[in-house]
Amino acid sequence: MTTTTTLLLNEDIYEKVIQELVPSAKKFLWIVTADIKDLHVKKDRRYVPFLEILRDLIEEGVAIRLIHAKEPGPRFRKDFDKYPVLVESDLFERILCPRVHTKAVVVDGKRAFVGSPNLTGAGMGAKSPLRRNFEAGFLTDDPASLKPLMEWIDQLYLGDFCATCQRRDVCPDPIA
Repeated sequence: MTTTTTLLLNEDIYEKVIQELVPSAKKFLWIVTADIKDLHVKKDRRYVPFLEILRDLIEEGVAIRLIHAKEPGPRFRKDFDKYPVLVESDLFERILCPRVHTKAVVVDGKRAFVGSPNLTGAGMGAKSPLRRNFEAGFLTDDPASLKPLMEWIDQLYLGDFCATCQRRDVCPDPIA
């Protein structure tokens, strides 16, 4: 079996991860990020909140797991409220863990991006080249990398680290 691992830099992250990888999800999409803001992305001929892409995926039956480290800002929350399916659907799960610093996107257990950018416009390369962050990451379909990454995300999501966490005093909503 041939695997591919590709280095992505700056605006390539937006094209390959946000525009191609995320919308390709058929079964599930897992996103892990430290920071999350009101990222806007191109859809057809206009720019929409990234949350609209997530809503579309949920309406297509894709299960989404979003793990982030801190409460999103007011613009994100305002956009979030525009998509009630994100609250109402059992297909959308969101947890907050202040210790998360990982940035990863996993699609259907077949491909993943792991890198430096947070789920923000500046991080994911959706902003002007003069305003975005300098970011790097790897896109892979290598099962030897995907399996432990997914197992680790599952442990995080299920709260396996909560019992021994020494940051519970700053955790607004312990998982377990």
